[in-house]
Amino acid sequence: MPRLNPEENVPLAPLTTLGVGGPARYLARCPTPASLSVAFDHARELGLATFVLGGGSNLLVSDDGFDGLVVRIDDGSLSFEDESGLVTVRAGAGVDWDVLVAATVDAGLGGLECLSGIPGLVGAAPIQNLGAYGQEVSETIAAVHALERATGDFVSFAPEDCGFGYRRSHFKGAWAGRYAVVRVDFRLPRRSFGAVRYADLERRFGAGAAPPLAKVRQAVLEVRRSKSMVLESDDPNRRSAGSFFTNPIVTPATADDVRRRLAADDMPVYPAADGRVKLSAAWLIERSGLRRGERLGRAGISTRHSLALVNLGGATAAEIVALARRVRSQVRERTGVVLEPEPVFLGFAGGVDGALS
Repeated sequence: MPRLNPEENVPLAPLTTLGVGGPARYLARCPTPASLSVAFDHARELGLATFVLGGGSNLLVSDDGFDGLVVRIDDGSLSFEDESGLVTVRAGAGVDWDVLVAATVDAGLGGLECLSGIPGLVGAAPIQNLGAYGQEVSETIAAVHALERATGDFVSFAPEDCGFGYRRSHFKGAWAGRYAVVRVDFRLPRRSFGAVRYADLERRFGAGAAPPLAKVRQAVLEVRRSKSMVLESDDPNRRSAGSFFTNPIVTPATADDVRRRLAADDMPVYPAADGRVKLSAAWLIERSGLRRGERLGRAGISTRHSLALVNLGGATAAEIVALARRVRSQVRERTGVVLEPEPVFLGFAGGVDGALS
């Protein structure tokens, strides 16, 4: 039986890309699914709340920290197996996401190349249905393997059982807090060309182009870098959680109302599921009178991307939240649209609603 030796009073800010927040009462590093099960057993015995920490790239920790057990899954196993003309890639939850993407591109496998450069670990990918530049992980997931926290049972889910949607899944919704993802299996085709479905890539390659996988990956990294969405030590916008708000999915009637409110015939609108449409949160923010580079205390809106809220150096979680509340309030006042935050809020009384109300 694996032994659990949790660390006490561990600062969480250095373990997140935003770099804010207080300590965890305990933190346990779990190199295997079995050790993860031991960690949850330990927490139940002590009556501790638990939180599974990935790469910390989609997380805002309160200044009070987290009075429970934080577990970090460090399983970095990665394997490839040919099956029926496709390749099944099995990745432990602790694999660095971009390491996985680079490995699949190097192996001549399509399906993940547009998700290059996204910080974080594999275990988080199905939870939020990771997506960017025209691809979503739900398109290539073959199975999600997880531990049920309450029972200690290991279970597997087919993609159709996971409730995948735009930046969501059952793991983030109806099943929130019930499971911990331990491994994700992807089924990828062998092909030489990458996907070009997004405007930034179409401008580079042309609509309908089929550039090599490696060139698509390189282009995505360059686009992300231009928006400070690649972690680089010399970038003043680097301390962020990526896109802080999701793009709103609304009815066509709501989109028409927003267009009238802003007197903007050029408002970008994209088709979405169920007859609805997707609006650009970044566009709404800027049309609501908020500027890139605007700051509130030591928190600010990125100078390169209005969807990223950044820690300008020494910011507190309270300052990040105050700025998020200001952005959300101003967009709602000007457009009638309520922006939904993408990061997980940890240690806040009342969760996201309590923090942003």
